Amino acid sequence: MTNITDAKPEIGYEKRPVSQEQLLRELDYVRAQRLLKVMLDKGLISLSEFDKITVLNRQSFSPALAPIMP
Repeated sequence: MTNITDAKPEIGYEKRPVSQEQLLRELDYVRAQRLLKVMLDKGLISLSEFDKITVLNRQSFSPALAPIMP
């Protein structure tokens, strides 16, 4: 009987090199979102404003994981 923790799932993915420019866009996106969250937490912006700006940030910075982000 095999142990379930010994099983290795088959994961299909494509390896793609990440450019310096893409890494900087990712970092800028994370920084912008952190600042936006602070503003939300302090009551400086509403949740709907947060959501609208998040959409704009995703368009501006084009983070790689944007398609799967909530």
